[in-house]
Amino acid sequence: MALRKVEMPKLSETMKEGRVVRWLKAVGEKVEAGEPILEIEAEKVTVQVEAPCTGILKEILVPEGGVASVGEPLALIEEA
Repeated sequence: MALRKVEMPKLSETMKEGRVVRWLKAVGEKVEAGEPILEIEAEKVTVQVEAPCTGILKEILVPEGGVASVGEPLALIEEA
């Protein structure tokens, strides 16, 4: 089974980093493609990030309150 990265999205042209506000799924939980799995805050806007694939959330790389650059991996999903 392949591991797929969940990366910090770029929400605007000027966005350089974002903060993980809350994880909606825990390690070991099943996720569906398109399902919200975490909330991030960037430039005073909070948005939900969706799973890029269906599978199991294997690892959270950036905890709640953590900051990540655009494109940086936030979590790993083992594809079904």
